Amino acid sequence: MGIKNLLIKSVKQVLLSALLFTGIKPAEAKVALPACLTDDMVLQQKAQVNLWGKATAGKPLTITTSWNNKKYTATADAKGDWKIKVATPSFGGPYTISFNDGEALTLKNILIGEVWVCSGQSNMEMWVSGMYGDVLNAQQEIAAANYPEIRMIKVDNTISMQPLTELKTKWSWRACSPQTVAQFSAVAYFFAKNLYEDKHVPIGIINTTWGGTVAEAWTSGEALKTMPAYAPAVKYFESGITQEKLNKEYDSKLAAWTSEINAKDQIDAQGSAPWAKSTFDVSAWKKMPAPGLWEKGSLPNFDGIVKFVKKVTIPAAWAGKDVVLSLGSIDDNDITWFNGTQIGHTDGVFVQRKYTIPGNLVKAGENTIAIRVFDTGGDGGFNGGPITISLASNADEKVDLAGEWSYLVGSKLSELPAAPQRPDGPNRPTLLYNAMVNPIINYTIKGVIWYQGESNANKADQYSTLFPLMISDWRKQWGQGNFPFYFVQLANFMAQDAQPVESEWAELREAQLKTLSVPNTGMASAIDIGDAYNIHPTNKQEVGRRLALIAKAKNYGEKVAYSGPIYKAQTVKGNTIELTFTYADGGLKVKGDKLSGFAIAGADKKFYWADAKLEGNKVIVSSAQVSNPAAVRYGWGNNPTCTLYNVADLPATPFRTDTWPGITVGKE
Repeated sequence: MGIKNLLIKSVKQVLLSALLFTGIKPAEAKVALPACLTDDMVLQQKAQVNLWGKATAGKPLTITTSWNNKKYTATADAKGDWKIKVATPSFGGPYTISFNDGEALTLKNILIGEVWVCSGQSNMEMWVSGMYGDVLNAQQEIAAANYPEIRMIKVDNTISMQPLTELKTKWSWRACSPQTVAQFSAVAYFFAKNLYEDKHVPIGIINTTWGGTVAEAWTSGEALKTMPAYAPAVKYFESGITQEKLNKEYDSKLAAWTSEINAKDQIDAQGSAPWAKSTFDVSAWKKMPAPGLWEKGSLPNFDGIVKFVKKVTIPAAWAGKDVVLSLGSIDDNDITWFNGTQIGHTDGVFVQRKYTIPGNLVKAGENTIAIRVFDTGGDGGFNGGPITISLASNADEKVDLAGEWSYLVGSKLSELPAAPQRPDGPNRPTLLYNAMVNPIINYTIKGVIWYQGESNANKADQYSTLFPLMISDWRKQWGQGNFPFYFVQLANFMAQDAQPVESEWAELREAQLKTLSVPNTGMASAIDIGDAYNIHPTNKQEVGRRLALIAKAKNYGEKVAYSGPIYKAQTVKGNTIELTFTYADGGLKVKGDKLSGFAIAGADKKFYWADAKLEGNKVIVSSAQVSNPAAVRYGWGNNPTCTLYNVADLPATPFRTDTWPGITVGKE
């Protein structure tokens, strides 16, 4: 073989190797599509929908849509990227879309209908059955879920410091059936079911959710740089810092911090503590009821460490057998011992504690449970029950641990060094937007439903700026104008207040209410369908229905009530305050024995529970303890009693008539 032929052969081999290395076939390469463009997907009806993907640079491809047999042509750019818009008709299907650049690829069983993104934290993420528990009547709902024209795709829980374009999903588009619905987002499913049963239009849900996450994580860096509280973090991520480096720095800081904190509580390197042992005398310790939050009772305004001890009598038949300690949720972090041996350690206020205790630790008669609770702000203690110890082999055999616990106050938070922040979690500015939103912004949608806010409650005042910013940011990134954005106002949760108090959750609900000033938004109140002991209330059917009511009224032309009464104005008349409301057409009504949930104050800002009565479409509020009233609050608490409704059986939204600074002002 001549030199010339050898050179030609060598060049061809190099080019072939390069093409194979990049994953592109050297001839007639099949078009590569993103993970959200697959069989069984739903495309938005009556729209110019985006199709996009990868192909050989500079090579034309033909796209054919079966609903009109129209052919479109696209050519990949120098990076191999291509994108076109195709026209969709009114709802229908199934259809196919074919892609051909010399090798054919066809997507099948495509429906055209309405596409909604569902997003937020755990109350949107919660499945019909399994994740965070079951919804009401879960098994009946699953058995009846035969809706092949409702379809869903789930974005993987992923973080990234830079915006991603490739979607990660282990759950590609699939139809709703008794075999698949259990792992659907419950709120999204019931929203889609309500719309489908009314309109019989296919519904597609893009589920991008992650429990316990904050709104700033779901907002783009571009938008967050306009907020001084988040701009430095965004710029830091944009600098190119690696996760590996952050993890190493954190591990070192955490080890030093943990040693320092544990030394104050006499916890040794093996995790044992003298005060957790059965032989330790706690007779001089004070008593506190559990479950219960200490800032509501024994320790107002205390943040820091409190040690709890409870003596429990174990039946003789349980000796030597595995048992399960259930503590409900704890605010915020706990380390738990049984007879002096550490059996569990959990961080996070909303996490249900359930620790299995091996039988070799279990003895007949008196046993000792010891818990160190570390509250990092807000309420502290046992957030909700029941708290029990039961046989692992038979959960019905249990001992109730509710009642008096011995406690000893440890270090105040102000006396402790600040804990290092985890560098690998999702609750950092822009990381979820980058990984779980940016990859889907090309997908043409109808709108968004959103359920989030619990994790931002400690910064509720800031949320009144952050949440509208996030909405406008998503609309800008999608480039579809002011598409519908409907959200759920936080449900009632935690212990009820004996007297009117300030509340972070009430302030967060107020921030959500204020967000209705953003065009084309809607809010479904859940103030009457929560659970004092469960941050994941099980009546997701009603949440989905109320969201669907908003869509029916605002997007599908139905004359249907979609909002409960919303405070409009107050008029002071002597020793009473007269309140008027919007969304009270047809009249107001009371559910229950009496109109309750109102508090009233004078200029001294001291609130008292109020007497309230209906007069037509107005509420008249007064109290014998307030002769010159200045302000009224309704439903102002973590778990308020609220009995004001409109005739459509939708609850009045919690509100206040004052503008006095709340407890979250200035918190960032």
